[in-house]
Amino acid sequence: MRWNFFLVAIRQAARNKEQAVIKILGLSVGIAVCLLIFLIVRFETSFDNFHSSREHIYRVVSAFDTPKGIGYESGVPFPTAPALRRDYPQLRQVASILSLGGDGLITLGSGEKFRESSGILYAEPQFFDMFAFRWLAGDKRSALNEPNTVLLTRTMAAKYFGNWRSAIGRTLKLDNTWLLQVTGILDDVPANTDFPLKVVISYATLHHTGVNGQLNNWTSIFAQHYCFVTLPDNLSEAAFNRDLADVVNRYKPRENHNEGMLLLPLKDMHFDTRFNTFNNHPFSRALIRTLSLIGLFVLIMACVNFVNLSTAQAAYRSREVGTRKVLGGTRRQLLWQFMAETGLLVVAATTLAVGFCDLTLPFFDRLLGMTLDTSFVFDPAVGWLLLAVVAGTTFLAGFYPSVVLSGFNPVTAFNSKSAPRGRGANLLRRVLVVLQFTIAQALIICVLIIIGQVDYFRSAPMGFDKDAILITHMPDNGKMAFLRQQLLQQPGVENVSFSFASPIDVNSDWNSDIVYNGVAQHDFGVNLKWADTVYPTLYHFQLLSGSLIPGPYNMVVNEAFLRKLGIHRPSEALGAKVVINGIGDTSIISGVVRDFNIAPLQDSVRPVVMECWNRVYSTINIKLTPTMINQALPAIEKLWKATYPDDVYEYRFLDESIARYYEQESQLSSLYKIFALLAVFISCLGLYSLVSFMAATRAREVGIRKTLGASVASIVQLFSREFTLLVLLAFLIAAPVAGYCMQRWLEHYAFHFRPGPVLFIEAIGISLVIAWLSVGYRSLKAAMANPVKNLRTE
Repeated sequence: MRWNFFLVAIRQAARNKEQAVIKILGLSVGIAVCLLIFLIVRFETSFDNFHSSREHIYRVVSAFDTPKGIGYESGVPFPTAPALRRDYPQLRQVASILSLGGDGLITLGSGEKFRESSGILYAEPQFFDMFAFRWLAGDKRSALNEPNTVLLTRTMAAKYFGNWRSAIGRTLKLDNTWLLQVTGILDDVPANTDFPLKVVISYATLHHTGVNGQLNNWTSIFAQHYCFVTLPDNLSEAAFNRDLADVVNRYKPRENHNEGMLLLPLKDMHFDTRFNTFNNHPFSRALIRTLSLIGLFVLIMACVNFVNLSTAQAAYRSREVGTRKVLGGTRRQLLWQFMAETGLLVVAATTLAVGFCDLTLPFFDRLLGMTLDTSFVFDPAVGWLLLAVVAGTTFLAGFYPSVVLSGFNPVTAFNSKSAPRGRGANLLRRVLVVLQFTIAQALIICVLIIIGQVDYFRSAPMGFDKDAILITHMPDNGKMAFLRQQLLQQPGVENVSFSFASPIDVNSDWNSDIVYNGVAQHDFGVNLKWADTVYPTLYHFQLLSGSLIPGPYNMVVNEAFLRKLGIHRPSEALGAKVVINGIGDTSIISGVVRDFNIAPLQDSVRPVVMECWNRVYSTINIKLTPTMINQALPAIEKLWKATYPDDVYEYRFLDESIARYYEQESQLSSLYKIFALLAVFISCLGLYSLVSFMAATRAREVGIRKTLGASVASIVQLFSREFTLLVLLAFLIAAPVAGYCMQRWLEHYAFHFRPGPVLFIEAIGISLVIAWLSVGYRSLKAAMANPVKNLRTE
């Protein structure tokens, strides 16, 4: 009997190909979206899960009590790890790891050079006792004990030496200065880690670098200096947070006691957007919940489609139901029959959805910059998910139609094309269509707001000139005068400036106590822009007071710096003496510029100090004539290579670097566009099912109207009126809900655009046009049907 259920289900699908295809297509799209979102969410929630001590590893971060609330910083003072090891021997492990920008020039003994843009880190040997990165060669207990030693990953070792097995004992030079010996080889780190290790230099090497003077400084914090601890079983997070408060009181000066430290669990590090990571890729749990809800809603929309199509098809199966009941079929048997049909279609849709995912995964990998598992079909977790989706979808999509179809009265079932009637049935179908379009229009509104915010990011002024400015590194700052003279003679070069970093480089963030006119102020973070006197002019910073030209002991500051000091009039600060502890001597404020953004517009404006210090200049800023960029590029490259023949030339444009700030928002915008498009597609199938049902149940009414002289246009309007009202009703529900949620989302950004009424008009306009186009064919076909055929049985 059960096999007969499936045999009849196959025959029904073959007999009603159009309906079966629409049902399978709608469900497959919904299940594919659900599966893709599951893979994305699982990837993001798997970060650093492979470390065996993950539940006991914590990151030590900084928190500041300020008059405006708690401020947070990812880094900690350099002496933190040694102090914790000394004062708290009960800790299993303590380790520091540092990024000085992550980039550098690697020179081999053969003279071959490689410019690495990321992945160069400094780590203590205890780091690899704590984290379970796989070693291929070397002793992890001693490989990083000595200065001037380095670990390479398998790929980097093969890149430098041809075969990673022959790399141990070889040497390489970093930035033409430090000769490093390879003492260990790591396997390539997985994609789901916030530690992008490529070249790991021993922490002891820092004693021979410019950082050496800060290794015992408790009053300053470098933003990318991280400290991790492994707690024993008998020590809780709350208890050790109290110990960290004691560390602050013990080692930091009294005026810095507002600078606290606390623990952040490793399992939360990837999701806590208050703190940065080496990958600059925090992925909030709110975003994970949002994606999960989208997957659930799209799957519900697909189930709603199935219900509407099945009830619309019921008009054509009433005689079959009547015949089965007359021949002795029970309602229970009929219920199982229709559930079996639903299950068969759901299995077919699930199979098709898996195929869709397999084909589109490479596209989503490129779109999102992820490495999703292409062998997901064999993953037990995916198998359980698909089983749950099949069971849940079969029940959600099949139960109500099965109850309706199996409940037909055999007497009325033989009366032509009897269909499920009554206000209850019609009301449910209308509610389902409204539910579909509520979800679809909410997604449309969200996508339009996200697009508006991304466009705002791209077009909003940063507070300085960012167009046609080329940024390149400078290996040796001893040739600056010659280089400036030669560059200014090249075609298309308007101006040249030398600096430590570009305006948007945040690696020079420095958290330190500020002494203003002899009075210590609250500690706060400052972004230091060491640059020459041309720098403010090249970037067109807007002067508010004083001089725009910094000097060796003269600094130019922005408004945010003065606000931190409680000064509201720029002219009041001119001539003031400022000491930034841990940086240098007393300087005098000689100018104040209007605030400008050095970080993404998600963040508020940071305090900035510009001062001359030519010893640290390592960046060349070149302003080009926009119409002559193509002529200038080869000339600049030729001059640079002639000046620095032992280095590797690389450049970037400032506006392109700024655009990369918003890569995640752009990726999510594209992802939401795709999901919104699929949701609209499913909604259109739902409208098609509703019109099909209306055409089936009102065929005689249409025939009578046409016989009495009704035009095709009036019949089309008859069908269109109802679904137009349903779409408008859905909009009235979706607009305030989506608007409220997106307003909360926008509040996370320090700078954002304000959605106006035009955006919501666009959303309803898009919905109505798509709805009318999707229903037009079916309603027109019903309006043009022969009335004689519809009235034949009357």
